[in-house]
Amino acid sequence: MGIAGDLALILVAALFGGLLAHRLGLPLILGYILAGVLVGPNTIGPTVGEVHQIELLADVGVALLLFTVGLEFPLERLAPVRSIALLGTPLQLGLTVAYGYGLARLLGWTPNEGLWFGCLISISSTMVVLKILMDRGLTDTLSGRVMVGMLVMQDLAVIPMTIILPTLSNLDEGLAVVGAALLRATILLAVMAVFGTRALPAAMGLIASWRSRELFIVWVAAIGLGVGYATYAIGLSFAFGAFLAGVVLSRSEYSHQALSEIIPLREIFSLVFFVSVGMLLKPEFLLEQWPRILAVVVAVMVGKALIFGGICRTFGYHNILPLAVALSMPQVGEFAFVLARLGREHEALGDPIYFTLLSVAVVSMGLTPFASQPAERVYQWWRARHPATVSETPAPVEGNPVLVAGFGLTGRFVSAVLSRLEQPFVVIEADPVTSRQAREAGYQTVVGDATSEVVLEAAGAARTRLAIVTLDERLAINLVVERLRHLNSKVRIISRATSLEHLEELYAAGIHEGVLPEMEAGLELAHQTLSHLDYHPENILAFLDGVRQSHYQEVLGTLTPSALEPLSQLRMEWLPLPDTSPLLGQSLAEAGIRTQTGASIVAVIRQDRLLPDTGAEFRLQAGDRIAAVGSRDQRQRLKEFLG
Repeated sequence: MGIAGDLALILVAALFGGLLAHRLGLPLILGYILAGVLVGPNTIGPTVGEVHQIELLADVGVALLLFTVGLEFPLERLAPVRSIALLGTPLQLGLTVAYGYGLARLLGWTPNEGLWFGCLISISSTMVVLKILMDRGLTDTLSGRVMVGMLVMQDLAVIPMTIILPTLSNLDEGLAVVGAALLRATILLAVMAVFGTRALPAAMGLIASWRSRELFIVWVAAIGLGVGYATYAIGLSFAFGAFLAGVVLSRSEYSHQALSEIIPLREIFSLVFFVSVGMLLKPEFLLEQWPRILAVVVAVMVGKALIFGGICRTFGYHNILPLAVALSMPQVGEFAFVLARLGREHEALGDPIYFTLLSVAVVSMGLTPFASQPAERVYQWWRARHPATVSETPAPVEGNPVLVAGFGLTGRFVSAVLSRLEQPFVVIEADPVTSRQAREAGYQTVVGDATSEVVLEAAGAARTRLAIVTLDERLAINLVVERLRHLNSKVRIISRATSLEHLEELYAAGIHEGVLPEMEAGLELAHQTLSHLDYHPENILAFLDGVRQSHYQEVLGTLTPSALEPLSQLRMEWLPLPDTSPLLGQSLAEAGIRTQTGASIVAVIRQDRLLPDTGAEFRLQAGDRIAAVGSRDQRQRLKEFLG
């Protein structure tokens, strides 16, 4: 059946490989690669006949993945990492090529082979890294954005590599070709920036207005792959064009719908890619040369990890980010197969070196999910032995400052509220660019790692009464909470959580309030829903407060619609004291408010000052606003009683 039969064989093999990996608790990627080995041309049994055609379909998988990355990551969201992407990536490529060249020379390869080897290992795997980030929900973290930015720049670097490497014997000609390619890329970017950003989103809106799901899906796929093919036709990367199309369409209000429609297609073609990787392996060669291959894999992954980690540190990134990037991007990428095939066609690489390179690439891809998993534990171990230092300490804050750990979007909102209310607070932020933004906003800032006790002490953790943890990485949150409790056992901690399980973990660690952004969004949606169903606003607030106060989940099995009414009891309401009230000048005891109405006065605001101590002798004055607690009827009687 040709390509149709090959696809059926690949999907069935991938299903069994994926099930096996899932049962063993391994990443699905490994199951797909194993499936490729089993149905590849180098093993006995059912075999894929059209290997080259499958490789072409795998290229579509890479393009669709980058297309969805472009849809999910508008360039504005990558702006904070532009420095390391635009400057750090070329530095990483140069250092890795030099490292690979030296390693190849140690293996006894020729200078020409060494240069090919260095270029091959310098590119990381977009497919593997993005798959790991998506599966672990890390694509929108700072470390995820750094990786995406560097991966995009690496993919662009493949273009000059594919042009220059085959022309090493005539560099003048090669450089001229590269210059022409760069000129075409510049023209393409200009056209997309001027016309694409207007025409494509407008066309998407028009297609969506026809309300035909089939046409919308066809449109999205056609644009993603069509722009990719256009870039390929002018000598650029097919995947780069798809990414560019995704970035342009991300500006449309229908981008999320486009993403949801294209994801199933992306997953199928991504699977084909990983199976095609396994098909390249020669098991007998791997078995014969495994000590040498394993040694090269270790040398490559360790060397690249050190280079990535060092570059992240050089560009001012701290905390877990350098380690996360180092352990997630040390593999050899899918474009190594393109370069290796090119080298073989130009007789620059013999069969032994060719199959060694393929084996190193595949094995490094397979090891990456395992290498990236222990990042949190390794960071915790390292940080315990190497405490962070303070980059900049602010002037001492009078009183007991509130600590705000992290100045991302959440931290900015919290800081703005505290500033508006003139509450003393200190921001702790490790990123130099972000911390500078905090200082420019007029906030006192400690530039340093909030997981370090030294940094926390400098920010006033020992004397603070309240700390707010707004970080978005689980390990960093846990470490900040642990060290805050160690420095100040009385501090009240309000912390962001990354999941329900993490929320439980944080409460066990001693936080006072936990916030799960996804749950808060769900509660707000529930609030709006109940409002449109004509429930009383006070009943809605009471019900949703009950959900929150029961740690988000325990109460879900016990609260029922009938709980809406009794939960409205004992609500608090702020009431103004009229200037003509007969209670002016009377004490609370003389007024007899509780006796007459059943409501209780718990606080008073007088001349913009909160007075929480309202005993029986407290006297009411004109202009007071009183906080009354009671049922709806009790508070209504109080309003009438106040005059």
